[in-house]
Amino acid sequence: MQRTSFVMWVLSLAATTLGVRAAEPEHRPISLDDCLQLALRHNLSLQITRLQPELARFNLDAAYGAYDPNFRASITHNSSAQPESYDSEGRWYPGTQTENDSFQLGLAGEVGTGLGYTLGGGMTDMHGTQAGIPFENASGSFGFTLTQPLLKNFWIDGARYAIAVSRKDLRVSELTLQQQIMQVVTDVEVAYYSLIAAVELTKVQEEALKEAEQQLRENRKRVEVGVMAPLEEKDAESQVAASRANLIAARNNLEISQNRLKALITDRYADFKNVLLMPTGKLSAAPQPFDRIMSWTRALTYRPDILRAKVDLEKRNLRLRYDYNQLFPQLDVTGGYSLGGSDSEFTSALDRVSEASNPSYSFGAVFSMPLSNRQARSAYRASKVEREQSLLQLKQLEQGIMVQIDDAIAEARSSLEQVQARRQAAFYAEEAYKAEQKKLENGKSTSFQVLVLQRVLNTRRYEEIMALGDYNRALANLALAEGSSLERRNILFEVR
Repeated sequence: MQRTSFVMWVLSLAATTLGVRAAEPEHRPISLDDCLQLALRHNLSLQITRLQPELARFNLDAAYGAYDPNFRASITHNSSAQPESYDSEGRWYPGTQTENDSFQLGLAGEVGTGLGYTLGGGMTDMHGTQAGIPFENASGSFGFTLTQPLLKNFWIDGARYAIAVSRKDLRVSELTLQQQIMQVVTDVEVAYYSLIAAVELTKVQEEALKEAEQQLRENRKRVEVGVMAPLEEKDAESQVAASRANLIAARNNLEISQNRLKALITDRYADFKNVLLMPTGKLSAAPQPFDRIMSWTRALTYRPDILRAKVDLEKRNLRLRYDYNQLFPQLDVTGGYSLGGSDSEFTSALDRVSEASNPSYSFGAVFSMPLSNRQARSAYRASKVEREQSLLQLKQLEQGIMVQIDDAIAEARSSLEQVQARRQAAFYAEEAYKAEQKKLENGKSTSFQVLVLQRVLNTRRYEEIMALGDYNRALANLALAEGSSLERRNILFEVR
């Protein structure tokens, strides 16, 4: 003990010599609403989850890219030459020289019914010599073709399926964000109530230490005047040491509670290193009405995880619908129309095309079917199993939520009853302690008995505060279980 004191004195002297002073902590009063507002703006988990809807919107926009037209253009120059030659009778043939310039433009894509289209045209300019005679020719064409599926890929295809799933994923991301907000609100409530309880428990331990020290002083006086045995002074000293240890533990718990709440309400934890949060709220035990059926109905209708499971089931239905359509053979109707023209010169050929004097058209059908179609059949069967699995998972989730709500209601009711019982226990323990003190003053009791009742009183006070904290935390958890955390705190959820 002497060595420890000496070390502390040396450290204190060194700090004073070097001008080191511990900064006074900033006492910041804070309400539960203040904590919730800070958490909604700065909680890191919320900041991370808020990015999910934005990512989902980008993915949805990318899925619509399947309908973006595809533009293509090409320019080609070909040159060919054939050498002079002789026929079988020895007659001479001159060589040929050909220059060919070709230009093509096109647009291709698909619309929401599965209809595919191509639109385009091109020009070709050819000139050279053939059999020693110069020539020049230009031709052009412009037209379109359409292809419409009638069986496979008719009511849903890969592009429409991807867009529908992306829409569901966007909804899932919004529900995930809502659930995360509810969880953070509940965590902040629980941490705030825990901090209040930690503050109150620290006060109880401080008061217990003062009472123990007062009892020790009085016992020492009684020992000095010879009306009390020295052993009872040692009992009082033991009580002081135990109370001091309890106070150290309570202050440590208070610091941990401070840190837990700080971590929830800020994204710059270092800025709070020298801040003491002083909760302005109180632990109350106002009775609340509990309606199991109403809580079940609300939870099974509005809880984000239930809604998310239903969206997942909708995605399974989409997949089943898509895989069912893939079982059909491919039957596409096609049609096309084009205009063409040619002349000796490039510009004249364009005029012939614009005159529409040489139209052509086509129409028909294309049929194809795998001989076994094993892949499509297996995919469809797998989708049916996955849909059945999703239905069972939804049912399991609903049952789990009902059990969770029942547990939460039972916990809240039990906590409220415990608050009332603990409060009475603390009151009677205090009355017994005061009565025993008076008996000791009148010489009708012993210091040991007073110390016993003092320990009982401290325990009862501790239990009352813990019961109050448990009840408030139980109400927050019940609100989370039934999906009413945001309404309970008047928080409006919007996704922009």
